[in-house]
Amino acid sequence: MSKSAPASGHTRHAAIVPYITKDGSSIRELMHPDHHPVRRQSLAEAVVPPGVRTRLHLHEESEEIYFIQAGTGRMTLARAQFDVAAGDTVLIPPGTPHCIENTGPEALVILCCCAPAYRHEDTRLLED
Repeated sequence: MSKSAPASGHTRHAAIVPYITKDGSSIRELMHPDHHPVRRQSLAEAVVPPGVRTRLHLHEESEEIYFIQAGTGRMTLARAQFDVAAGDTVLIPPGTPHCIENTGPEALVILCCCAPAYRHEDTRLLED
């Protein structure tokens, strides 16, 4: 018999309602201190539709890690630009301008880990 995780420390993808962040991506907060017992980080799934680019932005405090789960894209990280695909991981240090464009025919799906946890107030848009 297996032991179940406490409801507050366990989420189901289908039960999480996505929302739009300041950068324009659709996000599902898989784990976040506002809703779960995690304290110092957050984990979210971002979905960028084909042909869409998120707005150039930075986070003053949060360090981010992007894990590309599905699709292909073009990452802008400070002055560098490079292609990304399923299986790639990108580190985004605090204060680093960044955005990502979906260059493929399918949804670009990204797991985003932020420490400290994602907050709208920590996001500074660098373009309209």
